[in-house]
Amino acid sequence: MSLRAVKQILETKPTIEGAGVKLQRAFGFGKTKEFDPFLLLDDFRNEHPSDYLAGFPWHPHRGIETITYVLAGEVAHGDSLGNKGRMTAGDVQWMTAGSGILHQEMPKGDERGRMHGFQLWANLPSHLKMTDPRYQDIPSSAIPEVTEDDGTKARIIVGEFWGKRGPVEGVAADPRYVDISVPPNKLRRIKVDVTRNAFAYVFAGSGTFRDASDPKAVLTESAVDPNAPAKYDAKNHSLVLFDRGDEIVVQAGPEGIRFLLVSGKPLEEPVAWYGPIVMNTQAELNQAMHELQTGKFIKHQ
Repeated sequence: MSLRAVKQILETKPTIEGAGVKLQRAFGFGKTKEFDPFLLLDDFRNEHPSDYLAGFPWHPHRGIETITYVLAGEVAHGDSLGNKGRMTAGDVQWMTAGSGILHQEMPKGDERGRMHGFQLWANLPSHLKMTDPRYQDIPSSAIPEVTEDDGTKARIIVGEFWGKRGPVEGVAADPRYVDISVPPNKLRRIKVDVTRNAFAYVFAGSGTFRDASDPKAVLTESAVDPNAPAKYDAKNHSLVLFDRGDEIVVQAGPEGIRFLLVSGKPLEEPVAWYGPIVMNTQAELNQAMHELQTGKFIKHQ
């Protein structure tokens, strides 16, 4: 076994999207090589309805897949194909934008005003950029959960993990997307295919992800203080980017640790990106923008 070294620890950056939704961005609009085939991860966790109720009104997507995972509150959605639905706590929606879709997502808090969820963008390979749009709406009850002898729990959203397979199928990037909780002070080894790029996003508790060598500092990007000293611990709102290898090791802190573990095979294709439209060339991007402006963006009804 070769342990994956920690390449970098990133801290989320406050971002405003949609009609004024305040969220935390773990990565996006850059670093496409390191995260390939993934493009962006947003954490839209908030306890103040005024910061999120304006939502994400009608907007386009092309050339990507978006994965929305709701932990608290709910998200109502609709699109240009006439689809409508509502995601509640524990639900997942995987949207393949393909050739183009217009949709909206409107969050609503729970009885205490809390809204919590994540949206991950996965790139589509060039031969599928213009595929038909489609949805996979997955209720919480359909997501398999595994609890190991040491108390470690995993919800498997996509891919195979610990003998279970997630309910989302037919995704171009063939990713693994798992919600993992490790109990306080436990050490856990987790296998990851060596051919994949991988990262962990910590959203509760804290812990340490170590490689085979002695603990050492790694580069940290801090939204609070860019000159802060490098560190090794990963806490709430930390994203851990791993180097290559076939397993990771996590040491949970005194409160335990919960994180998303995401991995995927890199596409290694050029990226031409403007907002929610991601193509391979600037010419394709220009064509998409022209079609959006002239009412020819939607190819499938």
